[in-house]
Amino acid sequence: MQVLNAVLYVIVIGFIIYWVGSWLYFWYKGRQMGGAIDQKTFEKTMRKAQIVDLREKNAFDAKHILGARSLPYTQLKYNEGELRPDLPVYLYADSKNICVRAAIKLTKKWGFTDVKWLEDRFSDWEGQTKKTTKL
Repeated sequence: MQVLNAVLYVIVIGFIIYWVGSWLYFWYKGRQMGGAIDQKTFEKTMRKAQIVDLREKNAFDAKHILGARSLPYTQLKYNEGELRPDLPVYLYADSKNICVRAAIKLTKKWGFTDVKWLEDRFSDWEGQTKKTTKL
């Protein structure tokens, strides 16, 4: 029984270290890339950019930033061809970590040069939104 408790303790500690380390890594990479922009800047300059909602399709359908396209993070590697690398890309999601991960993929793997992400979560968005209605 003590061995089982020790193994569970090691697994829990390992998970916590992994989770904190992952968070710190993407926090550092995000700061290094310098792509976080506030809502005011995002809204003021978004007309010149490709706005990408990284949330899943059902969340996009419920509510999204006006003019955004749905490109879920889980499907990004299959659909990155939908984006033009010569235009700025603005990302948003419910997690800044997801935005940083997507920005890393877009810049390192596919050569995008101007990738920014919303500093706040989408749930904090105060600008114009659209709800997709299904017929």
